[in-house]
Amino acid sequence: MNYRNLGRTGLKVSPLCLGTMNFGPETSEPDSFAIMDRALGHGINFFDTANVYGRKRGEGITEQIVGRWLAQGDGRRDRIVLATKVYGLMGEGPNDRRLSAYHIRRACEASLRRLQTDHIDLYQMHHIDRETPWDEIWQAMEQLVREGKVLYVGSSNFAGWQIAHANGLAAQRHFLGLVSEQSLYNLDARTVELEVLPACRALGLAVLPWSPLAGGLLGGALQKAREGRRSSADALARIEKNRAKLEAYEAFCAEIGERPADVAVAWLLRNPVVTSPILGPRTVEQLDGSLRAIEITLTPEHLGRLDAMFPGPGGEAPEAYAW
Repeated sequence: MNYRNLGRTGLKVSPLCLGTMNFGPETSEPDSFAIMDRALGHGINFFDTANVYGRKRGEGITEQIVGRWLAQGDGRRDRIVLATKVYGLMGEGPNDRRLSAYHIRRACEASLRRLQTDHIDLYQMHHIDRETPWDEIWQAMEQLVREGKVLYVGSSNFAGWQIAHANGLAAQRHFLGLVSEQSLYNLDARTVELEVLPACRALGLAVLPWSPLAGGLLGGALQKAREGRRSSADALARIEKNRAKLEAYEAFCAEIGERPADVAVAWLLRNPVVTSPILGPRTVEQLDGSLRAIEITLTPEHLGRLDAMFPGPGGEAPEAYAW
């Protein structure tokens, strides 16, 4: 496994991140344990979760599953970089969400209990909070870092200017600030190329793409439909809307002898700003299959053909829309 630095930090993480959102709602606890064991066996040392995962408000079902896996011992906690998130609604009260110092503190303590650990390696703000001043947010995060409960702070779903603004204020406080940004990024969703990716490159943030397969669209959706695999009505509608692109894409993948899912992840990994796409396997078999992506080399000709199928926003801002 060729480990990479998490942005400008000295922390080494695997080029694939194990996303745990399916643990609980889609994948049973024993199967979730098996996936985490297999990931560790493959050398994947970067695990991502969130306090809101699990579909039962306020319970943190997925964090609990990860915590019980860690509690088995055998060095599990010391062998992974553990990331979770704060922002989402975790209760019925007016302060049970967002990024007030009050909620950040309580949410962190609750995540630590569920995860059965004394620290979170990467604590990510799940969304921007337009109601809370950055002085309050950074003060709360600094306190958690001083207490050893959090090591690094990251963001998710931030705009480029918000990343720059936040880190400018963190620098004024002599605080490390954001070290990573978790964004929606895949062949079919390339808006972040305008300003988020350039901001992360300039400021030394790791980019952690979520939904690298566009919700399954880039995972061989047409082939699966032809094989009669069940899909939701929404998924079928998306396939029909994108049929021409998907036909070209899956034909291209067949031509180069690779699975569509692996090509989609390999396309992300070829970008030097991207550190670790977040995979969301529901089974051990899906996890095993995903490792092929780190071995694929896409040539300039391949990349040009993929750009033609899935055009991006036209480059970085402002050249994408101005001279």
